Amino acid sequence: MKFILFLVISPFVLLSTTFAQSNFYKNEVGIQSDNDGFLAQRSDRYYTAGNFGYFRHALKVADSSSLQNKVLGFELGQKIYTPQTGAIPAAIFVDRPFAGYLYIGTNLNLLYKNESNLKLQVRAGIIGPNAYAEQIQNLIHNTFGFYHPTGWEYQIQNAVQLNLAAEYNRLLTRGTSADLLFNSYLNAGTGITGAGLGFTARLGRFNQLFNSISTTSTVTQNTNIKPLHNSELFFYYKPMLNLVAYDATIQGGLFEKTHGDEEVTLTPNPVVFSQQVGGSFVKKHWVFDLSVIFETREDKEMVEKHSGHQWGSVSGMYRF
Repeated sequence: MKFILFLVISPFVLLSTTFAQSNFYKNEVGIQSDNDGFLAQRSDRYYTAGNFGYFRHALKVADSSSLQNKVLGFELGQKIYTPQTGAIPAAIFVDRPFAGYLYIGTNLNLLYKNESNLKLQVRAGIIGPNAYAEQIQNLIHNTFGFYHPTGWEYQIQNAVQLNLAAEYNRLLTRGTSADLLFNSYLNAGTGITGAGLGFTARLGRFNQLFNSISTTSTVTQNTNIKPLHNSELFFYYKPMLNLVAYDATIQGGLFEKTHGDEEVTLTPNPVVFSQQVGGSFVKKHWVFDLSVIFETREDKEMVEKHSGHQWGSVSGMYRF
């Protein structure tokens, strides 16, 4: 009788256990695409496109540790920058340098039980013609029948990039369906040097910062985590004050002693204010984010009528 009862109950116990842990995944892979064309404003300027690939793997954490989660990440990315238009007839019209940035990177995300996290990152890559931004933009425009880009002869020249970054976030306060987060970062390297401070307001159904899309920590090996929800669906607003000390995509390579005959370099604004408005969705295997980013002028020479720039960002991840 006991044996028969065991056979009847066991499948339900196994199914229940599997369902209870179905929201815990160790790995995720996905892509992100940024483009000002997503906003259907007929603009094609400044930070005009970016494409990225990601892989993240959750690491084990000790039970006695102050860490609740730990994630190792890898990425491959390319960013494309142009002046006020991608069709420039002469250097005098370059109000933001043509530039491409191609890189590979890795990061370690340390997520603590007190809902703070420290993300350490290193990226190695190149700016200039060897970043293949001109070729990618030409391919996209030819494929979709857009205008032919001109002016890439004025682009930032080749320079090797090694950039380090640290990002720190922390929960400030939380209600039933809303919370407020502190955000900060520090960049240093041969290409990008600066810092930023801001906050994120979330409204909807979200999880703690050690297991949330807000801190790119939707994978974990810690099955002791008790998330607030089995899924995430929320809107967010993220303003950020960015201090810029050096930007190689505007100024050229840090150790570049002489500029090319046609290379156009300009002067970055030391303070750039950005705002990101978006929505996030996480359920079972899938992780999605849609957002719009608004940014004030990156360099002092940008055309006055363009008080800033905006673009859309779409990302999707698959967890397993």
